[in-house]
Amino acid sequence: MKQYQLIVIGAGPGGYEAAIRAAQLGLSTALVERRQVGGTCLNRGCIPTKAMLHSAQLYRDASRFDLFGLHTENTTFSWSKVHDRKQEVVEKLRTGIEQLIRANKIDFFNNSASILSAHDVQLDQGDETHLYGENILIATGSVPARPPIPGLSLPNVITSDELIEDPSCTQHLEQEILIIGGGVIGVEFASVFSSFGCKVTIVEAMERILPTMDREISQSLSMTLKKRGVEIYTGAMVEKLEQENGKLICHFTQKGTAQSVPAAQVLVAIGRRPNTEGLFGEGFQLEMERGRIVTDEHFRTSVDSIYAIGDVTAKIQLAHMASAQGICAAHIIAGKEPPIQLNTVPGCIYTDPEIASVGLTEEEAKQQSIPVKKGKFIMTGNGRSLIDEQERGFIKVLAHKDTDVILGAQLMCSRATDLVSEFSTAIVNGLTVSQLASVIRPHPTFCEAITEAVEDVHGMAIHLAPKKR
Repeated sequence: MKQYQLIVIGAGPGGYEAAIRAAQLGLSTALVERRQVGGTCLNRGCIPTKAMLHSAQLYRDASRFDLFGLHTENTTFSWSKVHDRKQEVVEKLRTGIEQLIRANKIDFFNNSASILSAHDVQLDQGDETHLYGENILIATGSVPARPPIPGLSLPNVITSDELIEDPSCTQHLEQEILIIGGGVIGVEFASVFSSFGCKVTIVEAMERILPTMDREISQSLSMTLKKRGVEIYTGAMVEKLEQENGKLICHFTQKGTAQSVPAAQVLVAIGRRPNTEGLFGEGFQLEMERGRIVTDEHFRTSVDSIYAIGDVTAKIQLAHMASAQGICAAHIIAGKEPPIQLNTVPGCIYTDPEIASVGLTEEEAKQQSIPVKKGKFIMTGNGRSLIDEQERGFIKVLAHKDTDVILGAQLMCSRATDLVSEFSTAIVNGLTVSQLASVIRPHPTFCEAITEAVEDVHGMAIHLAPKKR
């Protein structure tokens, strides 16, 4: 039995970064992954979807070339080549991770793993290989959720995993697709397909798409998607899917009224659930809650030597959160202080325009009875946005009414997923409006709008009409 100070199960962003940090801290480390390194994020999630979104945005931009004094004829796309390019990016990044694992002298096992006890991990190698770990870190991620809706097993009903991995799953791209779920996954794919000219319908159970985001962002994205031809049904509960005359029919109830929409394909995008299938051997179990592994503030499970991070704990299902948790867990296991503050987590959505949020929203501040004041800058006043022909967007910032400390920000604009890090830094370090506004930002850039938004908290933005006093 090989012995290690740490065995990490799952080589997604949380798992492989935890393993690398543990090795950097001097722990003998094993990393076990039954599929490819990089996990869902690299192979079936973050990276491939963003590569596809980039292709889709370029194609949509090409249709507007006349605005820039350019001219093209017969612009077309090849869905298979979009997939090929996506795969090239994935494989290049995956190769880099594999090299890092070897360089850090981490023992990698490309196998399924079952935890038999507090320290015993069995690998599925045909010969019942066992690993002994002083500590075990579970980072097995999540899988697409499939609700018990009749008809989900019909042909051409797919999840994001199948859509990304198999280009033949989208053979009906030029026709129409119906997306069940208007959350992050749903709206990102709606942006991809609508940009390629596909007829897209979103059916969302909540009263608005992106229901966990700031209401203004939700409403703005809804208007943008509708302007591009996307049909959106909210407050709609899907009852069943049926197949009629070669088409899929989605039957749903909206505000008490039965409705149905035909589609060539249906994408089920209602979220993800913790991946614990086959994780525990017979007679061994950790404390679980509705399918997720329960942990304390130090990532420790109900068994002291076993830790868990990322999607499998179902707290915040984001790749960058799993990475941060993995690094912190490695430090804790090595007996050191965690280096990352985990209570400020930016959320990003890669639609066009991009969306990002960090800290409190106006609704959350109101619910918590926190007095706030708001600054907001509309991006039509930003030179770089006009140069790039960006659609209407905004940056909104919230500060404490009494202390001026930055509490949150919501962005819907080009490069929002990059710009939000300035606000994350401000919140983590307790910066005030004046401190964030004191930075000189280059011109012409998108980040100039941050200065305008924070200065608007005090009604001092240069490129906004004066606030009524």
